[in-house]
Amino acid sequence: MELQLTGKTAVIAASSQGLGKAIAEGLLREGANVVVSGREEGKLKDVVAELQQIGIGKVVFRRTDITNQEDIKQLIQTAVDQFGGVDILVNNAGGPPAGSFETITDEQWQTAFELNLLSYIRLIREALPFLKEQGGKIINIASSSIKEPIPGLLLSNTFRTGIVGLTKTLAQELAQYGILINTVAPGRIATDRVRHLDEVNAEKMQISREEVEERVKGTIPLGRYGKPEEFAKVVVFLASDANSYMTGSSFLVDGGMVKSI
Repeated sequence: MELQLTGKTAVIAASSQGLGKAIAEGLLREGANVVVSGREEGKLKDVVAELQQIGIGKVVFRRTDITNQEDIKQLIQTAVDQFGGVDILVNNAGGPPAGSFETITDEQWQTAFELNLLSYIRLIREALPFLKEQGGKIINIASSSIKEPIPGLLLSNTFRTGIVGLTKTLAQELAQYGILINTVAPGRIATDRVRHLDEVNAEKMQISREEVEERVKGTIPLGRYGKPEEFAKVVVFLASDANSYMTGSSFLVDGGMVKSI
């Protein structure tokens, strides 16, 4: 299958580690140019040094706080200045803290909104003029909670579901420009975020993190956590020219964990 990503430019939010970094690596291997971003400049420099050894695409970074509107503008401008435009936008953000309805404060609600939903809106708004030039792809990273709420993750359950509504609506509005937009939702992928969630649950249950992990694996038909690169392959396909007729859809990458239809 020809993905035809050589020479395309991708902007990836929150890509100094975890799923974002894996996506950057996958796109680079297929020849795309990539702008990675995150809050820690030192970590970004290390990531770029590592990713420069991969594939034929070029990679640069921009230190970005995606809750800051000006930072978002500068991130998109970096892609324009370095590579001439934006063909692919991958929206990604770290997860909000765990908590129940009665313990979460107004400040936490506002912070989670700005991180996990408003940042996606702003990134799309800034990239849109360039995506409209020749058509393009937008991939919104969410969570398996879009299909089945995760206990204790009220903030994530709420705003990740909002991403689906945004994606579905924009699929209608942006199709006229040749822009395809989809949501990709990870289940239990082996990242630092998932490890942290397992540690939180282990503390609540007063058992080890390893025992929590084994219990979760028992709910996954494939019997294991996914690898970041496995998740990235789905994103790379959706970002490529091989995807020419899929838009407004949500895709689970969860090893069969979510049982809902």
